[in-house]
Amino acid sequence: MNAAQIRELFPILNQEINGHPLVYLDSAASSQKPVSVIEAVKQYYEHDNANVHRGVHTLGSRATDAYEGARAKVAKFLNAERSEQIIFTRGTTTSLNLVASSYGRAVCREGDEIVITPMEHHSNLIPWQQVAKATGATLKYIPLQEDGTIDLSDAERTITDRTKIVAMTYVSNVLGVVNPIKQIGEIAHRRGAVMVVDGAQSTPHMKIDVQDLNCDFYAFSAHKLCGPTGIGVLYGKKDLLDRMEPIEFGGEMIDHVDLYESTWKELPYKFEGGTPLIAGAVGLGAAIDFLQEIGMDEIDRHEKRLTAYALDRLSQIEGLTIYGPREERAGLITFNLSDIHPHDVATVLDSQGIAIRAGHHCCQPLMRWLKASATARASFYLYNTEDDVDRLASALIQTKEFFGDAIG
Repeated sequence: MNAAQIRELFPILNQEINGHPLVYLDSAASSQKPVSVIEAVKQYYEHDNANVHRGVHTLGSRATDAYEGARAKVAKFLNAERSEQIIFTRGTTTSLNLVASSYGRAVCREGDEIVITPMEHHSNLIPWQQVAKATGATLKYIPLQEDGTIDLSDAERTITDRTKIVAMTYVSNVLGVVNPIKQIGEIAHRRGAVMVVDGAQSTPHMKIDVQDLNCDFYAFSAHKLCGPTGIGVLYGKKDLLDRMEPIEFGGEMIDHVDLYESTWKELPYKFEGGTPLIAGAVGLGAAIDFLQEIGMDEIDRHEKRLTAYALDRLSQIEGLTIYGPREERAGLITFNLSDIHPHDVATVLDSQGIAIRAGHHCCQPLMRWLKASATARASFYLYNTEDDVDRLASALIQTKEFFGDAIG
């Protein structure tokens, strides 16, 4: 793949910020959108806009076909067995909260265990805290190795016959760690637990096969994989989804309503009350088409090459601390530069047109484990190049010199 040519397909990248060509290195927070996705959403609103599953008129039929067509694309993208296993939500956060609130609270009791890790995003930590508080279950953590990775022997010791749920990120949004989800899922299943996977940082960057992973639930957001904001996906095994109760109630998720009792529609509709995210689904479908045309394996290889190059360049900067493993990591690098606050680093970089993330990255427990109040993060995607990395490295050296001179 030619990242420079791909970059031309993203209109937002063709601009200057503070007098410098934009270098966008914050795709882990939200990716940019190609012309094909923008046009697909525009086309829907200009030609097909109507509610779905309700009207028999032409626009309603077109909208329904587009919405359900997007669901079928997602199912194929994840290699799910059936389209009805794909629930459209507002994003990864909503998907994980749905599993926690509907499944977690139903199956957990006092004395049961929920197992997660210290590297979890708050969206895959706080919901399980709340389940534990509501049910009396115990929240347990698989410990991290010195470089932030997980040792399978620690997972074996932490997951027990009392464990009901194991919930884990596939890729850490701070450390870049790629967790052994399939193997940990096997441990969970041997102990009678279900495996919940936060796929927010994995789905945009690598080929995902939920049947091969054999996970019970898998969640991701469209906006991190070139799709629109405000829509995400929850995949679940059909038998588990069938047993779960909806947590939102209203139009279109019902089968029959009496004055005092109601029944629900079949999957996936019982979890999609109200007018769904139709334009978002259309945009997500277009994003999947775009990524598959390039090839997920090709995107994965490009990011690994670029990350290796970035690790080499940034490691040469004196006083720069890189967090996470040096090998087998995803396309992001989290770091601190000398004693300069990450927000100051990000501000100086922005003055040179370089967009990175600074803060705790919605991972405060992990920040405490790292003994850092905050960090800076540069994250890469299919439209980034070695030139972007070179500009980042040069700007970091200038930032260090500027603050060194200011302090001196």
